[in-house]
Amino acid sequence: MKVTKYLPILAVCLMTTGCNSKKEAVLTSGIDLANLDTTAMPGTSFYQYACGGWVKDHPLTDEYSRFGSFDMLHEKSREQLKEGNLLVVTSFYPMYVAAENVIGDVEGVTLENLSEPQTGCLHDYQLTAADMKLLSKADVFIVNGGGIESFLSDVAESYPNLKIIQACDGIELLQAAEGMEDVDSNEAESEEHLHETGTADTKAESDVHDEEADHADHDHSEHSHGDENAHAWMNLADYQIQVQNICEGLSEADSVHAEQYAKHAQTYQGKVRELQQEAAELSSQIAAQPVVVFHEAYEYIVQEYGLTLAGEMNLDEERQVSAGEVADILHAIEENHVSVVLAEKLYGTDMGEMVAKQSGAKVIYLDTLTRGDYSADSYLEGMKNNIEQLKEAFQ
Repeated sequence: MKVTKYLPILAVCLMTTGCNSKKEAVLTSGIDLANLDTTAMPGTSFYQYACGGWVKDHPLTDEYSRFGSFDMLHEKSREQLKEGNLLVVTSFYPMYVAAENVIGDVEGVTLENLSEPQTGCLHDYQLTAADMKLLSKADVFIVNGGGIESFLSDVAESYPNLKIIQACDGIELLQAAEGMEDVDSNEAESEEHLHETGTADTKAESDVHDEEADHADHDHSEHSHGDENAHAWMNLADYQIQVQNICEGLSEADSVHAEQYAKHAQTYQGKVRELQQEAAELSSQIAAQPVVVFHEAYEYIVQEYGLTLAGEMNLDEERQVSAGEVADILHAIEENHVSVVLAEKLYGTDMGEMVAKQSGAKVIYLDTLTRGDYSADSYLEGMKNNIEQLKEAFQ
């Protein structure tokens, strides 16, 4: 019975204790006051007021062109990667294959390509959000350089800590249409020649702009990457320099495996030299022969074999060729007694077939080695096929 009397008192005590034990919520600010510069007036310079303290505590060193919270996050995420892991990204196919051979079986190295294997040359390539995300994680970015990757300056600015290896360093690049005779020197005669040869009834002619105004403004270097022709991988000697540049760059980024990179590079360069010897033998047979090319990459083929560049017409899927350009090429073929035209099958065969029909020249389709599968020997196989086609064409 006594217990019953004390129950109400016990309940009151418990309620009082519960109320007294309640903790007050502590509110914290999302702003770190240390990052502010309270000496600045917000109405005059809000940026200085909001960020002045942080900027003062994080002075910009010589190695950075910019540094902010996103850069800190990038460095932190890289540090969190397992020790010894290196992410290497290449810009496009020929750089990937070269890097693939240099890296070989080195452990802890991941190789990825920025563009799809069938993308081709990057002269108009636009970086995607996925590309930028990949580059944000990369330790090394291997590019051709020489203007091929028009987006390179944006990448360097966005990721100042990213090591960029330019494979063209140290290579004396050809100038656009270097050594080519002026196929525009007699436009009136070229136009007259085009109509005299009767190309109007051909299928390819239907794809040509037959407007004199277009011809007056046409540019044979539409596909060019500026004043320089940076398709250096098309020359076997230059390609070996590119492989060496990639090897040295990777060795700087990952000195632990420098010896392996050097060994792999030497092995691969040896295979390229075997092809170079074969090309040299062919060059002794066909040197000085006049050719016309339908892609500026073939200027390096002209250089490799000592050929004479009689004319050039750069085809591109983003523009149509003018009637005047076709006339110039036909005139150059006739004037220089050209027997072989070097073309690329990517843009179709209509133009090649029309030129072959009108001029009697043999049109062969060489590999520009800008696309293909990712097998380690794909560059060697593509270049070997080019050599065989040249042999057959000049027989």
